[in-house]
Amino acid sequence: MQLALEQAEAAATAGEVPVGAVVVRNGVVIATGRNAPIGAHDPTAHAEIVALRAAAQALGNYRLDDCQLYVTLEPCAMCSGAMLHARLARVVFGASDPKTGAAGSVVNLFTQPALNHQTQVQGGVLADACSSVLQQFFQHKRAAQTLERKTMHPLRDDALRTPDARFVNLPGYPWAPNYVSDLPALAGLRLHYLDEGQRHGEVGTPDNAKIEAQPTSQTTYLCLHGNPAWSYLYRKMIPVWLSAGHRVVAPDLIGFGKSDKPKKESAHSFTWHRQVLLDLVERLDLHNVVLVVQDWGGLLGLTLPMAAPQRYAGLLVMNTALGTGTVPLSPGFVAWREMCAKNPDFDIARLFARGDTAMTAAECAAYMAPFPDAGHRAATRAFPPMVPEHPESDGAAISREALAFWRDQWAGKTLMAIGMQDPVLGEPVMRGLQRVLRGCPEPLCLPTAGHFVQEQGDAIARAALTHFNPT
Repeated sequence: MQLALEQAEAAATAGEVPVGAVVVRNGVVIATGRNAPIGAHDPTAHAEIVALRAAAQALGNYRLDDCQLYVTLEPCAMCSGAMLHARLARVVFGASDPKTGAAGSVVNLFTQPALNHQTQVQGGVLADACSSVLQQFFQHKRAAQTLERKTMHPLRDDALRTPDARFVNLPGYPWAPNYVSDLPALAGLRLHYLDEGQRHGEVGTPDNAKIEAQPTSQTTYLCLHGNPAWSYLYRKMIPVWLSAGHRVVAPDLIGFGKSDKPKKESAHSFTWHRQVLLDLVERLDLHNVVLVVQDWGGLLGLTLPMAAPQRYAGLLVMNTALGTGTVPLSPGFVAWREMCAKNPDFDIARLFARGDTAMTAAECAAYMAPFPDAGHRAATRAFPPMVPEHPESDGAAISREALAFWRDQWAGKTLMAIGMQDPVLGEPVMRGLQRVLRGCPEPLCLPTAGHFVQEQGDAIARAALTHFNPT
């Protein structure tokens, strides 16, 4: 086992998970092996398989009847099966593997009486030393990953970053994070986004992804959230589109979710947030896009397609508006803005609980996860006053151009869904928007849904598949 540990250390040095093995015959080591799946580009290159192959070559026989194998970690099902096929006399392992161990931890393939060969098994030999080499490897790897993240995405002095621990075990949100900080408009701030589903030609790393041509039959659903939400808002819609073979990209606006959060409210502006989104679409080279928007996702998102109309094929719009500065703000929105002004650090979890009584307490709390204290909430305070109210307001001019685009030039499909219980951007506002969206059919009205209509979004997502992907 000491010799097997030396092989494990060699695997760690090569960047592989440190597992080592040796094969012994008549007290003599005839073969060694160490983990090599990464370097060999071979999922079967576990230490035990490497050692078995070497032993078979040394003996000129695939049957190793009178041999023993020593391995630092309890073998998996694949390796256990190979040992039984090799007719090993005995297997000795060090540390148990509670996740994939097939010698007693998860299953025990060596105690199956129906098999035509029985191999003796002994575990726990130098178990502490075998466990230690694994623990040290993963501790160093996690530390290196943390250092790499900090090196690639250093935190600006004028910003805050929500600790990763705040996002652990959120209900219904299993997707891996992607980060980018070198978009021109970001100036070093870190933007988080989800990017799930099939795609072709991916090169680079998730932190600096460049995507080449995706299949023409595949749709990209670009999901933009509002205030005070984040990409968690789309957790019930994303699986529907992924199961149909499409791609989903869902960024967190700066100041929200897992993205960096400037300390000052003055850092936020309509024009800047729009440019960040334009940069992201360009960086990911998105095509055949269905733009999915709600609240601020719509205020910003509805101004995106006219910058590159060839990228967009559809619009799924929910409870939002265009802030042209020429139409008075709805009474509901005025009341909302006044509430935010008087209660700048309002209870976000309670807001969601009141908006959708079917949500669990854990789901409501997930919307508070990005904001551990008031210092992280500059965006939630800045966004309500940012809605373009006058013709000269920031974002009003580009929104008027967007209005003309959707009325006169839009050539894609549109689907509208309305949360009928929304007191801010409900049916009256949405009917007004419907009238200017070229080719917009009768909306999908959800009688019990409120402002955050995505909380009942699985039905909307299925309707979107029928509308945008009828085949």
